[in-house]
Amino acid sequence: MRHSSAYGFGSLQGLEDEQLRSLSPSIFADRASSQTSGRYEFIPTSAVVAGFKTQGWLPVLAKETKVRNPDKKDFCKHMIRFRHRDDLDKTKGAVAVGDLVPEIVLVNSHDGSSSFQLHAGIFRFVCSNGMVVADSTIQNHRIRHTGQVVNDAIDAVFEIVEETPKVFNQIENYRAITLEQNEQEIFAESALMLRWPEEDRPFIPAQILSSRRRDDQSPDLWTVFNRIQENLLRGGMRGRRVNEYGRIQRTTSRAIKSVSEDLRLNKALWTFTEKFAALKS
Repeated sequence: MRHSSAYGFGSLQGLEDEQLRSLSPSIFADRASSQTSGRYEFIPTSAVVAGFKTQGWLPVLAKETKVRNPDKKDFCKHMIRFRHRDDLDKTKGAVAVGDLVPEIVLVNSHDGSSSFQLHAGIFRFVCSNGMVVADSTIQNHRIRHTGQVVNDAIDAVFEIVEETPKVFNQIENYRAITLEQNEQEIFAESALMLRWPEEDRPFIPAQILSSRRRDDQSPDLWTVFNRIQENLLRGGMRGRRVNEYGRIQRTTSRAIKSVSEDLRLNKALWTFTEKFAALKS
C-alpha cells in the first residue's frame, strides 16, 4: 500500500502531479487494464483531477490499494481527497465549523473493479482526521466510465457542496448531545465489532474511547465519535489475545490503509453517530 498522511497545510497549491504519482501511480494510467470488457471506456483519473483544479478543488491526499496480481498493479483502486483552495490553509481560508473543512473524496480504478465514485468528506485539522459522510446524509455519486466523466464529476461536486451545510448542522447537533459513560461504551463496542470479531478481539471499549489529546476528552457525541474514529482507523492500540496454543500474545492494531476499508469504516461510524443522535433526541 502506498499511503501518505501529509495534507497540504501550508500550501495553496495542493499536491503536485509528481507527488500524486508517487503516492498512487494508478491515477496516471494511460490505458485500462487488459482485463476490462470491451464496453469499458477508459477515462484517466488524472483528467478528473485536472478538471477539479479548474474549479478550485485541489488534491491533498492520495493512496491506492495494494494488489498481488502484477497485471493490476498500475490500474488498481485509488482514492484522492480534495479540498477547496480557500480551505487549504486554515490560517488564510474560511474554516466552515471550528476546525473543520469540507472535502471531496474520489474513488476510482482502471481495472473495472470500481466506477468513479464521489463522496462528501470532512477534514478535522486538530488531529488530521479525514472522515467520510454516510450516504444517508449526502448521497454518494457513482459515475460510469464514459466520455462525459469529467463534466459529470464536476456537476456532482457542486451537488455535494450544496448539501454540505446540512452536514455541518448535524455536527453542531452532535456537539450538543452528551453521552453517559455506558452510552459511550455501547458506541465503542459497536465500533470494535466493525473491525474485529468478538471471539478474537484483543481490545476493549476503554481503549478505543481514549483521548490522544486533552481537548478531546469531552463526553459530547461529536467528540466521542472523533476519538473512536481516530483510534479505530489510525491504529497503535496495544492489546492481548490468546493464541491457538492457549498462550497470551501481545498485539498492536494497524492503521487502515485499504481504500475500500477506509470508506466502509468511516461510513459505518458516521451512521452509528446518526443513530445515536436520533436515539438521544
